[in-house]
Amino acid sequence: MLLVHGAFTDGSMWAGVITELQATGIDVTAVASPLRSLTSDAAYVASAVAEIDGPVLLAGHDYGGAVITAAGSAAGNLTGLVYVAAFAPDEGESTLDITGRFPGSQLLPALRPATFPGADGDPAIELYIDRETYPRVFAADLPHRSAAAAAAAQRPITAAAFEEKSPAAAWKTAPSWYIVATADQLIPPEAQQFMAQRASAHTIAIPASHAIAVTQPAAVARHIAAAASSLSRRRHDKPA
Repeated sequence: MLLVHGAFTDGSMWAGVITELQATGIDVTAVASPLRSLTSDAAYVASAVAEIDGPVLLAGHDYGGAVITAAGSAAGNLTGLVYVAAFAPDEGESTLDITGRFPGSQLLPALRPATFPGADGDPAIELYIDRETYPRVFAADLPHRSAAAAAAAQRPITAAAFEEKSPAAAWKTAPSWYIVATADQLIPPEAQQFMAQRASAHTIAIPASHAIAVTQPAAVARHIAAAASSLSRRRHDKPA
């Protein structure tokens, strides 16, 4: 299976989840999402899926959920999707569309823009979370020193990636699972519940911040493992 991180973090956020999944015998890889545009990030993840010989379960956190939603439609060997406090946009919908629809997100006031040279050499905008705000908004249930270190190491995402409309919605055809973080300050829990229900996802709720994979790795891993087990049973139950 492949784990896809979201904005303002990197693949290391999955370390505890990976340890738990490996202990159950699940072969797992955390990919490094470029965080440059939804289309190109999804294409990158879809190419990683295509390199795997066999069925693949995709799990995404935060913006990584939007990436697997788009990538899953292009991956012929996808078996299912797991959303971990993640965006699950519909076709033609952006992550900003979702956060704007539900009150309570602390993301927009916390964002700090920076200019960088785009692929064509023209200036483009990427976004960070303000370092002082990051512990409270992203990782309120992490020890402050750990959250401050995560803030210093955060990976930015382009403004364009947040604004880009999803080209597809893989959850319409693939079985889905969702973990709602009930103390999330970035994606309001109400928005998570809405997306989970819309995707007919097998859903659990965990009292955790947006950094749920870091602070509750065992619980997150159990839901992912349950998804993997369910998909394995479905494949074995299919008539030859």
